[in-house]
Amino acid sequence: MLMNTSLINLRNELHQHPELSGEETHTAQRIKSFITTHHAPTRWIDNVGGHGLLAVYELAQLGPTIVIRCELDALPIEEANTFDHRSIVKGVSHKCGHDGHMAIVAGLIFWIKEQQSGKIVLLFQPAEETGKGGAEVMNDPRFKALHPDYIFALHNIPGEPLHSIITIPSGFSAEVHSFALYLKGKEAHAAEPEHSINPALAIAEMINALAQLNVHAPTQDDFAILTPVHIIMGEKAYGISPGKGELHYTLRTWNEGVMNKVKQQLDQVIKTVCHTHHLEYKMDWLEYFPASINNEQCNQFIKEAATSLGLTIIDRPYPFKFGEDFGWFSKSYKTAMFGLGAGVNSPALHHADYDFPDEITETGIDMFTALIARVMTSEKP
Repeated sequence: MLMNTSLINLRNELHQHPELSGEETHTAQRIKSFITTHHAPTRWIDNVGGHGLLAVYELAQLGPTIVIRCELDALPIEEANTFDHRSIVKGVSHKCGHDGHMAIVAGLIFWIKEQQSGKIVLLFQPAEETGKGGAEVMNDPRFKALHPDYIFALHNIPGEPLHSIITIPSGFSAEVHSFALYLKGKEAHAAEPEHSINPALAIAEMINALAQLNVHAPTQDDFAILTPVHIIMGEKAYGISPGKGELHYTLRTWNEGVMNKVKQQLDQVIKTVCHTHHLEYKMDWLEYFPASINNEQCNQFIKEAATSLGLTIIDRPYPFKFGEDFGWFSKSYKTAMFGLGAGVNSPALHHADYDFPDEITETGIDMFTALIARVMTSEKP
C-alpha cells in the first residue's frame, strides 16, 4: 500500500538526518514537503515556537478543533546501529522515536483526505527534549488563535507488547526540574587545608541530606526522586585545596505541589550546609518539564478508540518517570497522552541501539483516526 511504503521511506529519511532541539529546520522542511505532495492542508503555519510546523485542515462542516502533536527533535547520542537508514549526522540520532511519531502524524493526511467535519491540526513541535518547545508553541499567538478544543499525543514505549495501548488515569509523565548549584569558598595550599574553605565536605553532606528527601515508591502521592547527575570540584592539581565546586541534580515528582514542597526542603538543606561550611552559593534552575496531566474525558476517548480497534489496553497505575513537555499543553487545554507498545525486547529509549519499530506506525495512525472520529461524534449536536 502506498501509505505504508511512503511513510516508512519518510521515517527512514528523518532518521538519517536528525537535528537537535532548536535546530530542526530541515526536519520541518522534509515534513512539509511530504504532506504537500500527498495532501496539502488548508493552510500552513510555519516557525511556530521556533522551527515548529502546523498543518491546519479546515473541513467542510463545523466541528471541534483537534490538535495531534508530535516532536521534531533528536538527541545528542551517537548511533550504535548499522542498518541502512542509520544516522549520517555524527553524534546525533533519533533515540526517542520522534522520527516514528512524525511518520504517524504525517500519515494521518491519507485519512483526513476523506473526512468532512471539524478542524484537524497536525502539530510538529520543536525542542521537546529540552522542555522548551511546548512552552514556546503555547506562547505563539498563532497557535492560541486556533482555540484548540482537544490536544492528543502518543509516545512509543519499549518493554511493552507491540501494538498495546498504555493508558494512565492521572497523567502520562512526571514533573521534572533540574538545577545547578555553584559553591564558592577559598583556595589554599593543599598542605594547609585549614586556611582554605574547601567545598568537599559540604558536597558530601548535601548529597547525603538530599538522599533523605527521596520517596522512591511510585504509588505514593509524595513520590520524589532527587538524582545527582554531575559534580565538579577543583582541578587535577595536587598542591591546591580547591575553593569552588558545582553540584547538578534533576528532581522528579508526580505533580507541581509536591515539586514545590521538595524545592522548599532542598533550599533549606542548601542554606544550612552552606552556612555551616562558610560557603557562598548560587543556584540556576534549568530544564523544566511540567507533569503531563490526562483529562478524564480525553482519557476515556483513548480507551474507547483502542477498544474499537480491538487493541490490548494496559492500564498503568502511575505516570512514567521521564519528562515530557506535552505537560505545557495540559496547563491550558483538554489533553491526553497515551503509550504505544514498541516491543518487549526493544532497546530502551535514549539507548544508542534503539530504533523505532515501523510495524507500529499504522497502529498509531489507526489510534489517532479512531480517536478523532470519537471526539467528532461526541461533539455532534
